[in-house]
Amino acid sequence: MEKTFNLSRREDGIAVLTMDVPGETMNTLRSEFGPEISEVLAEIKSDSSIKGLVLISGKQDSFVAGADISMLDACNTAEDAKFLSQQGHVVFNELENLSIPVVAAINGACLGGGLELALACHKRVCSLHPKTMMGLPEVQLGLLPGGGGTQRLPRLVGVTKALDMMLTGKQLRPKQAVKLGLVDDAVPESILLRTAVEMALVGKRPAKKKKQSIVNQVLEGTSAGRNIIFDQAAKQVAKKTQGNYPAPNKIIDCVRQGMTKGMIKGLEVEASHFAELVMSKESAALRSIFFATTEMKKETGAGDVEPRKVKKAMVLGGGLMGGGIASVTTTKAKIPARVKDINEAGLSNALAYAYKLLDKGVKRRHMTPAVRDNTMALMTTTTEYKGIKDADIVVEAVFEDLALKHQMVKDVERECGENTIFASNTSSLPISQIAEAASRPENVIGLHYFSPVEKMPLVEVIAHEKTSAETIATTVAFAKKQGKTPIVVQDGAGFYVNRILALYMNEAAQLLLEGQSVEHLDKALVKFGFPVGPMTLLDEVGIDVGAKISPILEKELGERFMAPAAFDKLLADDRKGRKNGKGFYIYGGKTKTKQVDETVYSVLGLKPGVDTEATEIAQRCVVQMLNEAVRCLDDGIIASARDGDIGAIFGIGFPPFLGGPFHYIDTLGAGNLVKMLENYQTRYGDRFEPAAKLKQMASEGTRFFNA
Repeated sequence: MEKTFNLSRREDGIAVLTMDVPGETMNTLRSEFGPEISEVLAEIKSDSSIKGLVLISGKQDSFVAGADISMLDACNTAEDAKFLSQQGHVVFNELENLSIPVVAAINGACLGGGLELALACHKRVCSLHPKTMMGLPEVQLGLLPGGGGTQRLPRLVGVTKALDMMLTGKQLRPKQAVKLGLVDDAVPESILLRTAVEMALVGKRPAKKKKQSIVNQVLEGTSAGRNIIFDQAAKQVAKKTQGNYPAPNKIIDCVRQGMTKGMIKGLEVEASHFAELVMSKESAALRSIFFATTEMKKETGAGDVEPRKVKKAMVLGGGLMGGGIASVTTTKAKIPARVKDINEAGLSNALAYAYKLLDKGVKRRHMTPAVRDNTMALMTTTTEYKGIKDADIVVEAVFEDLALKHQMVKDVERECGENTIFASNTSSLPISQIAEAASRPENVIGLHYFSPVEKMPLVEVIAHEKTSAETIATTVAFAKKQGKTPIVVQDGAGFYVNRILALYMNEAAQLLLEGQSVEHLDKALVKFGFPVGPMTLLDEVGIDVGAKISPILEKELGERFMAPAAFDKLLADDRKGRKNGKGFYIYGGKTKTKQVDETVYSVLGLKPGVDTEATEIAQRCVVQMLNEAVRCLDDGIIASARDGDIGAIFGIGFPPFLGGPFHYIDTLGAGNLVKMLENYQTRYGDRFEPAAKLKQMASEGTRFFNA
């Protein structure tokens, strides 16, 4: 059997331990490695000629990407999970307790268990390679660092910085890691091993203490000061998580107990808390999202069909969406993009938008001005169809007007190649209707981005019945290069995300008209776990956009999509939301806290009355979304419950700890959901009628996912 850990001895007395998991592109830590590492460490201890040890990876671009997460799914009890953590503690303690100096030479991803391994070494040096990143992202899976990270990191970089890293899961670049004191040095990859060997030869000299600000010295130097840090962290966590995620509080507790009662006690607490989190439903949901997105990365969206290579893209429309699409095409995908708009102002906007985003990177020192300027050079502009003959894909981001989109299809077919893909970023018009104007409908597809494009991870790739498999595969590959998670959905009004969102928003509007205050509505859904409330979202998207989409959905899908008449009153008062500084909230004020524009109530002829229980408000809005998600699956709009979960989480911020609409329905039980819907149907009408598939699942007692 091939070994993962190979020890080689140098003439200068330094041994190099290379980790290289056979048959894998990345190194991950697995429990079965325990005995092998212990054996190697025993060999090192017994050999007096070894004066120092360097730990390095045999993989090209990664040190250790973390622990193998599938190990956690194999845990049937908290005891199993606790054993995994304790096994890690034993091995890392053995490494740390070696009498010779141990240096980690880090190149590429060093995350989670990988960083915990490096922390157990006496010194760390990393390469300046662009792929070198260090972090403890366990919190993003509803977990905490279970290999001693909650104990070693605060002792190395200080409590405040350690908590910041563990509670956010943020990843550090080489220079940030040096500044923080996480690594001792950062050098070019070509001299990484040499530098590590030199550090090992110098011996176990104590690391230089990093300078701390006076405030931090006072706070971290005393137990009373540290308590202030822990209490502040707990307050911030409560505000951010609304009590929906247990991991952050447990991370704080591990650090608190370890710093108060010592390392042994800290490790004991870490193993117990880690075990509880592995068995929690929140972590199970977050891990299911991780596995789903990993699986999706391998799929083309069109079976075995290979995508064509996209060497040049064109974007029609230089507005907010067009500018964002062109920006992710050049910066993330590194594909030249030509933006066309009818006037120069639109083109200037698109360029300014892209420049501003890149310049942020320069200001934060993530890139040099030269890299920024070279990336900007990939974006060109035109007011006519020039320089686009060789475009492989054209993304259209113009107004929601069918006649205008028909004109665009004809223009592109006339000016571009016969294989050029025409991708429409429409948010509501069926793609088949747009393709009616095409002489090559097999090249027409929907590519629906969410705003703001550079931040929202999802895109919907919408195929109509004539779209070719090659067009689907090429579009999916293009979206992935832009850093997006694409889900392939079938054609239909509102596609998937906007269709389930529309009913949720409509219900929130109904509640508003029943006398709930704007603030109370938003707070109720943030408490439930959404990143923003429905009224804030409507202001962000644009009240006029919402009003435009509703009639299209109602016409195609029936009267349950009928928007409350309130929209007309808001638009008559020229309330479009943030874009014109007039919506449910006040914009442009000096205060940092968002304030409701109280005049909105008189426009709607309302007096906000008694606040209904927050859980009841959230439930009424959310069951509408769940019910419609089931209809979308039944109608074949989405291919699977998995795609539906990913679409809702990445497209509209459905609470990740619930695992997505379909996982959440399984948690509630189809029978319970049907009862809730029927109860609302009797009280508020047929818009709550349960989907046929839900009723069937309720009577058969079936689920979407295997338990």
